Amino acid sequence: MRNSGFAWILLAIIVVIDIYVFQALKTVTQNSAGRTRIILFSIYWLLSACTFFFILLMPYLNTENWPKTLRSYTFAILVGLFFSKVVGSIFFLIDDVRRLVMWSIGKLFSNPSVAITTGDEGITRSVFISWLGLAASGTLFGSLVYGFRNKYHYHVNRIKLSYANLPAAFKGLKIVQVSDIHSGSFNDKAAVERGVEKVLNEKPDLILFTGDLVNDRATEMKNYMDVFSRLKAPMGVFSTLGNHDYGDYVAWDSPEAKRQNLENLKVVHANLGWRLLMNEHVALERGGEQIALIGIENWSAKGRFPKYGKMAEAYAGTEKYPFKILMSHDPSHWDAEVIPKYSDIDLMLSGHTHGMQFGVELPGFKWSPVQYMYKQWAGLYETEKQKLYVNRGYGFIGYPGRVGILPEITVIEFV
Repeated sequence: MRNSGFAWILLAIIVVIDIYVFQALKTVTQNSAGRTRIILFSIYWLLSACTFFFILLMPYLNTENWPKTLRSYTFAILVGLFFSKVVGSIFFLIDDVRRLVMWSIGKLFSNPSVAITTGDEGITRSVFISWLGLAASGTLFGSLVYGFRNKYHYHVNRIKLSYANLPAAFKGLKIVQVSDIHSGSFNDKAAVERGVEKVLNEKPDLILFTGDLVNDRATEMKNYMDVFSRLKAPMGVFSTLGNHDYGDYVAWDSPEAKRQNLENLKVVHANLGWRLLMNEHVALERGGEQIALIGIENWSAKGRFPKYGKMAEAYAGTEKYPFKILMSHDPSHWDAEVIPKYSDIDLMLSGHTHGMQFGVELPGFKWSPVQYMYKQWAGLYETEKQKLYVNRGYGFIGYPGRVGILPEITVIEFV
């Protein structure tokens, strides 16, 4: 049998959650017409059965050969349904715990001689909580479906940064940061081109790309070379690698094939006209003055992500420059190594988190589940005189959409 033990455990969990949610559906429709209930229940169990059998048969469906769009949307919908039901189940569990506590108290402290009365007006607390849970579940799923349309809705974020030690010639410098392109996820070339147009319309002096050009394979860029090779700036386009660029998340025929993929990706950067910085630095000159641009390979403080970066090698020789910019894909590098060891790194640029492609951003407030994994996950952070900016990502991976956290083009101006 090709289904793993994990698949059977997952199927068991799905069945339990389906039954649990169904009880809430029965509760909120108890006063509905019989025909209405039959229709609702049939739709519910039809969707549940489709999910169950898809997971059961997935090892035999060769989904890796499906069209990319069909595959990504199918998995997104199934995962969205699952997590929506989990969210609803939390509400139902709260109500069940509440009723258990009330029942226990009634058994322990009730006076048998006193009749218990119930009212017929309004809805019961259980029905209300069931409605609340189903509403939360539906809202989450609806948001995820709506988010499909936002994946190419590129948002330009503008920030102005001031430094006392920035050479005068670099005042007014405009940098565009792009991160996490993930070309293997794209399915609308015209939409991707519109994002590139937005970058070019900013007329930046310098463009910096902070990793994850592909999902896994260098060949994913084949159809987008003409798009991203348009990115040009007077002071150049510089890039570095992210965790996905190494091909660590795909099975290769041999270690040599994996190594060759990385070498091919380096060639892709060169053919785009980008200077890939591999644990090294370059001097940026403007008006007769210089600053250092440092780029390292992926380095993460999180155990499941690689530490290919060699900060000591990249930093060596930059002591003479009065101002330093570091390109480092993973923002966990900031607290783990940059702050304690390199206090003269003035600005670090990162990506990686995508803001989890899901969250809330309002003036003065932002939230995403990714913040429980990453202390710095989107936007500007400061520690004394040092600054970190985490780009929300140009592309997407896994979930083919964005809810609340839009794809980002960052425009940084030194003032």
